[in-house]
Amino acid sequence: MTPQDLDSLHAALVTRPGFETVPRDALEPMKQKGLAHDHVIIRDTGALLRVPRQSQFALAARENLEYQLAGFARCAAGGHAPRPHGVIEPSEDLPMGALIVDCIEGRPARLPADLPALAECLASIHNLPVPDPEYRPPLANHMDPVAGALNFIEEQTGFLEEGCADRDARRMIGEEIEWARRFAGESVGKPQPVTLVATDTHPGNYVVRADGRAFIVDLEKALYGAPAIDLAHCTLYTSTTWDVDSGVEIAPADVAGFYRHYLGAIPAPLAHQLQPWLMPLRRMTWLRSTTWSAMWRVQSRKQRVEAKHAAAATEDWSAENRDAALIAHVESRTRDYLTAATVERIRAEWRNPGGLAANFENPMASRRLLT
Repeated sequence: MTPQDLDSLHAALVTRPGFETVPRDALEPMKQKGLAHDHVIIRDTGALLRVPRQSQFALAARENLEYQLAGFARCAAGGHAPRPHGVIEPSEDLPMGALIVDCIEGRPARLPADLPALAECLASIHNLPVPDPEYRPPLANHMDPVAGALNFIEEQTGFLEEGCADRDARRMIGEEIEWARRFAGESVGKPQPVTLVATDTHPGNYVVRADGRAFIVDLEKALYGAPAIDLAHCTLYTSTTWDVDSGVEIAPADVAGFYRHYLGAIPAPLAHQLQPWLMPLRRMTWLRSTTWSAMWRVQSRKQRVEAKHAAAATEDWSAENRDAALIAHVESRTRDYLTAATVERIRAEWRNPGGLAANFENPMASRRLLT
């Protein structure tokens, strides 16, 4: 983020109620960790600015801010997410505008030690009352979460041939896509648990306070959908190794412990409703992340022809103007996720006897998860 960008942010910020006297030197850019936003601390206010680089749902700039405002406000009601304080409107100098939210003081999640805290954070969101469908907008409403997950996978599958160089990996991913299509077909008409979900729940998106409470701080993709997808995205290899600061592979026993802790933190009826969906949606979440990796590898190589912000309603994964070390990290991670060795290791969760799936599908093991 350039000094000129900070000047523009400051000029807009001091027009907002409660921030009129903030000095220019109170704006402190944070280390860039993600691809979709810059973050700027507003010192001595307890707040920070989320400055979008793009909308990951391909929304226009104003719609993107409205969506994020709703996502933060609704998730914050559970007590484990930052509260929003308003928006800075898009302008010529700030084409995507900005969102003002609480700045949560703390440290990155440490795995596996913080998995129970992450489970409690997600439970706080999933436990919130779900409004009737007409009151869920502007957040997306996945009445059929399996179909919603499959739609993401299908949109990204077209990038596999170019984005995944490993033929064996492509073959195995293709087998999983065929399974996902069959499973989605079999799931039509079956009641699926739907709650408010955070969606982008990889461990790098949490801050753990000094009191041990975990806060999820990226809620750009909050929607009404499958809580099992949040659980999967928090603990899959493609998620736990993603973050620059806290990436680590966690053992199956720790993953099972995470699920056990979570299931004990939600009402028993919801826990039992979730049980048959845990592993299938884990597989689909892994597919969503893996096909996204192929898409990113293709799109990040292609620089936009038009000016960077000529169209605000775009999803732009080009690498221009992003931190070189971050891009190198993402390139390394996505390359790993698309190798046959990694794909085979992840598939072992549900293909190998005694794998993680045994904790979900074996009746005795299932009872242990719920106790």
